[in-house]
Amino acid sequence: MTPSPAPQVPVTERLFAQRFSSTPRGARLARHLALHRLDAWGIPYDSDASDTAALLVAELAANAVTHGRVPGRDFEVRLSLDAYILRIDVSDSRGECLPEGWPGAVEAPSAGADGGRGLLLVEALADRWAVLDRLPIGKTVRAELYLGAPRDVPTAG
Repeated sequence: MTPSPAPQVPVTERLFAQRFSSTPRGARLARHLALHRLDAWGIPYDSDASDTAALLVAELAANAVTHGRVPGRDFEVRLSLDAYILRIDVSDSRGECLPEGWPGAVEAPSAGADGGRGLLLVEALADRWAVLDRLPIGKTVRAELYLGAPRDVPTAG
């Protein structure tokens, strides 16, 4: 009797990348188009994964528009989906304006503060997140959601 081969992870990866104007309208459009793309990839509107991705894209795009804006420069949203992981990258042109608090070290703002809670949402919703240098200039904030796989699935980069 021949042993059955070990199951393999599919190698197909779906990619979506789009630049948006660094305006509140651009941030709303980024969220809308990201959800549309996820639905086309089989992650339906109003599913838990879609709702979580919507919040992450909305927050990261709002941060890019608010804190990463450089006049005349766009921000970019890049989604990648493989068998187990949805990766959301939002890049802007301001490398010197890094988010306060790094993964695992985000602190809540004071009770009366008007803002500063966005990365708390990212920290709570993403399975993993990071701030990366963007070449030639800027930064990328990456959030990952694990979809139906064990939490110890290795990822590259």
